[in-house]
Amino acid sequence: MSADSSAHLSARRIACLCTEAVEVLYALGESERIAGISGFTVRPPRARREKPKISGFSTGKLERILAVEPDLVLAFSDLQADMCRDLVRAGVEVHVFNQRSVDGILRMIVTLGALVGRAAEARALVDGLQRGLDAARLRGDARIARHGRRLRVYFEEWDAPLISGIRWVSELIELAGGEDVFADLRDRHSARERRIEDPLQVVARAPEVIIGSWCGKKFQPERVAARAGWGAVPAVANGRLYEIKSPLILAPGIAALTDGLAGLERCLDDCG
Repeated sequence: MSADSSAHLSARRIACLCTEAVEVLYALGESERIAGISGFTVRPPRARREKPKISGFSTGKLERILAVEPDLVLAFSDLQADMCRDLVRAGVEVHVFNQRSVDGILRMIVTLGALVGRAAEARALVDGLQRGLDAARLRGDARIARHGRRLRVYFEEWDAPLISGIRWVSELIELAGGEDVFADLRDRHSARERRIEDPLQVVARAPEVIIGSWCGKKFQPERVAARAGWGAVPAVANGRLYEIKSPLILAPGIAALTDGLAGLERCLDDCG
């Protein structure tokens, strides 16, 4: 049976508790199947106008999700495990994605395409994204050649406590020609495991570029520069502190591989 002929057998009312699934379904032309979204969804912008918000990220009321009568719920990671457990007990079919790497994001798109009977379209989308990644890698190689090495990058996911090393961002930094100074943390799944207990650890690793993406709040470079001992950090001394908005880089989906990666490239290009 072809993907097209099996499409009518796929779920018709999908509740998306994760933002990246929303963006993929819109990209596949399947937005009409979305019955509800997370309140954190911002991509595409029209989704917030068109779809009811039925949950937070890690919390949500079961009755609010069930009210949209989903025949499939899409979720992400152990952070949504409690909601998913309750939905399964209520008799709802749930698929939990757990993509943590660039390859994992691409696999998620392929899997979601298969779930909605759009396998060929999902493969075409992934092929296009892969071409973009390949082109970015070539630009990254050019940056390395221009500087004679990789620029050292500290990416700050949160400020209190300091959190860094999120895997797909670390991989994208390397792809763009940088060196993630906390790449040693990227095999740790949870944010708790990626805490930097002593801020002077950042000073010791001497990043030349600091990029902040504080989930849900505005990055404040002046506060970062004022941290005790951080005046000696090359990025601070040279004024190379940048922000990438969290919806563009912290959700492991299409945005991270396109606009998020482009943001990383602009930060590195600003260094000459």
